[in-house]
Amino acid sequence: MRVLITGANRGIGSALHDGYAARGDNVTGTTRGDTSDGLVKLDVSDAASVSAMADQLAGQPLDLLVCNAGVYLDKGHDIGAGYGAEVWATSFATNVTGVFLTIEALLPNLKAAGGKVAIVSSQMGSSERAGGNAFIYRASKAAALNLGRNLAIELAPEIAVGIYHPGWVQIEMGGSAAPISVHDSAAGLIQRFDTLDAKTAGCFEMWNGEAMPY
Repeated sequence: MRVLITGANRGIGSALHDGYAARGDNVTGTTRGDTSDGLVKLDVSDAASVSAMADQLAGQPLDLLVCNAGVYLDKGHDIGAGYGAEVWATSFATNVTGVFLTIEALLPNLKAAGGKVAIVSSQMGSSERAGGNAFIYRASKAAALNLGRNLAIELAPEIAVGIYHPGWVQIEMGGSAAPISVHDSAAGLIQRFDTLDAKTAGCFEMWNGEAMPY
C-alpha cells in the first residue's frame, strides 16, 4: 500500500510512519524541517509548498493520505491575555486550510488508486464535548471535522474520507501525564484507517474504534 503522512517528523505522525514501514507499506512522510532522513519537504500552510510537493509526486498513485500535520499554538493561553489574531490565522492555516490544500493537490494521485483520506482531528473539536479554553485549537479542530464530513460527501464514492481522534497521547502536545502511548495510538489508528471504506466514510472515531460525538 502507498501511504503519505503529513507531519511525520515527530509524535503521532512519526509513529504512524514507522508502523506502516514496519509492515512493508510504501510510506512517504513530510516535514517542514530537515529532510535529510528521507522525508519530503512540505509546509501545509504554504500553497506554494503544497504545489511543489504535489509536483514531486505527480503520476504516483496514492492509496492513503493521512492529514496529520497540525499545531496547538494557544495551549495555556488565557482569555483576555492571549488568543491574538496572528495565532488564529496561523492555526487555521495549518489545521484547516492546510488539510484542504493537501487533499486537493493530491486528488489525482488518490483517484488513480481509488485511495482514501484520514484526517487527524481531536475530541476537542467535538461540539458535544465543549470544555472551554483552548478556543483556537478547539475551533480549528472543529473546522477540520466539518471539512472532513463535507469532503466525505463530495468525494464519495470514489474516495472515502474519515476523521479520527488519536486520544490523549504521550507526546509533546499531550504531555507526560497522558494515558496513551504514541505506539498504541498509532497502531489503533492504522487499524481504523484500514477499515475505512465507502460505507464508513464521514466517520469520526477514536484511535480504538469508539465512535466520537460531533
